[in-house]
Parts: sequence; structure tokens; C-alpha cells
Amino acid sequence: MVEQSAVIGVVLVALGMVLSPGPNMMYLVSRSTSQGRRAGIISLAGVAAGFLVYLVAANLGLAVVFSAFPGLLTVIRVAGAMYLLWLAWKTLKPGGVSVFAAREVPPDSPRRLFLMGLMTNLLNPKIALLYVSVIPQFIDLERGDVLLQGIVLGCVQVAVALLVNLSIVVAAGGIAGFLAARPSWLRLQRLTMGSLLAALAIGLAFS
Repeated sequence: MVEQSAVIGVVLVALGMVLSPGPNMMYLVSRSTSQGRRAGIISLAGVAAGFLVYLVAANLGLAVVFSAFPGLLTVIRVAGAMYLLWLAWKTLKPGGVSVFAAREVPPDSPRRLFLMGLMTNLLNPKIALLYVSVIPQFIDLERGDVLLQGIVLGCVQVAVALLVNLSIVVAAGGIAGFLAARPSWLRLQRLTMGSLLAALAIGLAFS
């Protein structure tokens, strides 16, 4: 079964990634601040469906590949670490724009909100690389069923992402107003998340 350390590692990676600005966060915040919490929650349901698509597709394929080529995990570990370092740089570099900045967007129907949430997640390179290069690093071939481990760890990531995104959707309006008046808090958030991602990358590279 999955080690506790692997679960903790996925939780930390998932937190670092979901709290760093990206397509999912920008879409959810823009809908929540312009069209209300209900629109944000419907959009989040679409994002959740996208996570499930990646979870099933990635694990069904990876289970076969890793069983045939165990050494591939080493290559993926290095690739995942490099990606986390790149994401840390994108978070820390100067000139970034707050995802909570006010945006004017036209209202959409519930169906379109769901589909846009789904497509935003499916086309999000962060999520694709997460399932292909990062989560597989926490799979231990000596602990049994690779497919089961991948699904469990994927579900952990989905749970963390949805809980955090739901909190952001619910509080988007208040957060936007708070950060608009306190730009130093935005810099602190970026510094904290970027540093966390960099530390995780270094830890994974040398594990």
C-alpha cells in the first residue's frame, strides 16, 4: 500500500501547485469575482472532471510502463524535479500579475461554465506534467500494485486541489479586495509558494 511519507509528499506538492498562479486559479477567480460564487463552484466541478480524466488516463498507462521499465522512475524523478524548479521560478520572478486582479468577463451559462472549467484543466500543462512527471515519483514498486498506488496518490492530489480551490472560490471577492489594498501580501504569498516548490524539487532530485 502507499507509504505515509508518499501521501505527505503529494499533499505538499499539491498545495504548492494549487496555491501558485495558473490557468485553473485564474479561471475560477475570474468567474467567482465577476459572476458570483455559484458560477465559481460550477466551474470548479468542470475542473474536478478534468482531474478525474487525467487520473484515470495517466495511471492506466503508467502502471503498464513502470512494470515493464522500472528504471524509468529515475528519469521521471529528475524531470519532475526540473519542472518543480521551473514552476518555482515562474512563481518567484518579478513582474507577475495577481490572479485576484479585477477582470471584466461576460456571464456564461452553467453548461458553458462547466465545460470551460473542464477544458481549462485538460489544457493546463501544470496538471499534465503533475500526473506524468511528479506524482509517479512517489510510487514504490516494492509496495505492491502500481495502479492502486497511482490512483490513491492521484485522489490525494485531487482532494487537496478541490478543497483549496473551493476555499478560493468562496473567498475570492474578499481576497481580491484585501490584496488590492495590500500588494506586499501578494509578494509574500509568491515568495512562500515559490520557496516551497523549490525545496520540494531539491528533495525529490536527491531522494
